[in-house]
Amino acid sequence: MTPILETPRLILRRPDARDAEGYIGFLGHERSAMAGGVKDRPDAWRAYAAMLGHWDLLGFGLFAVTLRDTGESIGLIGNYGPDSWPEREIGWVLFTDAHEGTGLAFEAARAAHRHTFQTLRWDTAVSYIAHGNDRSVALAKRLGAVEDLTAATPRNKPCHVFRHSAVGHTGDAE
Repeated sequence: MTPILETPRLILRRPDARDAEGYIGFLGHERSAMAGGVKDRPDAWRAYAAMLGHWDLLGFGLFAVTLRDTGESIGLIGNYGPDSWPEREIGWVLFTDAHEGTGLAFEAARAAHRHTFQTLRWDTAVSYIAHGNDRSVALAKRLGAVEDLTAATPRNKPCHVFRHSAVGHTGDAE
């Protein structure tokens, strides 16, 4: 059974067809430059299908972040660990900038962080963050992650690697 995570303003659930257009739109916009780059619709659709399949193959994945009061899907946050990744990740994207600066990304990421260490019982996880993505760096630090300059990166491409730990994690920090 796939978990559902709840926060005061959000419900995090397994993604499904309702979330496809938000993610495909995100991947088709310059906003996705920090998350692998802009994709045309067919490639974005395949990327979303792979995201859905991640749950079936690995038993965990990114959660659709939905507003509790409207059900609107605003992003994806959670665990990611495709075959090509050096380590399992806590990752996040907001589909548009409409909800930036509201604390919703932190609220969702904190719930995903708890899930990672309390439910999945991982000892560690990383967040791969593109250079220049200052908002994501700030979110990783707010979650208590520390930059790991020795960690491998996906496809050996330069990026920040922030390490989250189960020991003494500060995912509950405000």
